[in-house]
Parts: sequence; C-alpha cells; structure tokens
Amino acid sequence: MPTPAADRPEVDLPEKETYTYEDYRQLPEGAPYELVCGHLVMSPAPELRHQRVPRRFFRVLDSIVTANDSGEVFFAPFDVRLAENTVLQPDLAFISTAHADRLGEQAIEGAPDLVVEILSPATAHRDLTEKKRLYETHGVREYWVIDPDQRTVEVFDNTEEGFHQRARVVENGTVTSGVLDSFEIALSTLFQ
Repeated sequence: MPTPAADRPEVDLPEKETYTYEDYRQLPEGAPYELVCGHLVMSPAPELRHQRVPRRFFRVLDSIVTANDSGEVFFAPFDVRLAENTVLQPDLAFISTAHADRLGEQAIEGAPDLVVEILSPATAHRDLTEKKRLYETHGVREYWVIDPDQRTVEVFDNTEEGFHQRARVVENGTVTSGVLDSFEIALSTLFQ
C-alpha cells in the first residue's frame, strides 16, 4: 500500500485484492481514503476554496436543521458505510430524526437523507460517476453537486427510476431542498 505524503497519516495495511469495512477501520484516523466496492481510493487534500464552500453551506443548513430539530448535519471527514465493502466520505450529509438509528459510533450506517459533494479537479469525475451511482443505489434521497469553478449547483432527487435532476442553477439564484422543506440557499452565499 502506498504511503501518503509526510503530512498525512502513514497507512500500513497488507496488500489485498479487495478490502472490507474491518480492514478500513484499521486505517489511522484521518487517513485520506474511501472504501469503494472493496478498493481503497485515496483522496487528496482539497484546495482552500473547496473548504470555504462547504463551510458556508454547512452554516446555513445546520441553522435550519437545528431551529427545526429535524436531525443532524455532518461535515467532512466522516464515514458513511453503505455496504460491507463501501465506505464513502461526502463533504456534507444530513440525517433526519426519522433515520437517527443510522447514526453509529464509528460511522453513519446506511444512506443519509441528503448528501453534498463539492467538486474539485481531483475528485469531480468520481463524485459525478461512481459516488453518484453508489449514493443512488443505496438510497440517498437527495444529492447535491456543487461546482465552485463553474459556479453551479445541481440537485438530484432519488426516484423509482434513480436520480433525477430537479434543479441546476448557474451563478446566481436560489436552490431549495425537497428533503428539508424550509431549506434554501442562495448561490451568492456559496460563492461570495
């Protein structure tokens, strides 16, 4: 297993064809990996801009969730265990009070109600393909994709046919959630 840069935790797992959740739990805290269908996938540290957008999103979302006592919001890094061989770390996730039983000691055990991924050059392809497919098939109700470079927000609802794009807003305007009735966010807030 390759060793990350000096400022990242050292990873010392035996080479395997596929890894399990138990293997993944042996990684040191803060190790920059996700477990995707049995394969450890390294995620590089995000740019500062990538940190500003989710922080702004979190503030607005968390204030609504807290005011309505409707669940909990989590900010990366945290684990979302979708299967024995799949553990992802979205940028943000919301778990409703109705699904509070999914909150384990080590991870969210199952699909969050809402997941947000902030695109960066290093992660955009995976966020838009593999991770999107995994969120869809494991039952994430709403998936937000935010692109700071293009200044866009896309929202996908999980329907019987899979993810359906409900909204795509570019540069300005407001985006609302179908999962949280009272949640809306202006792109000017995200991209200031």
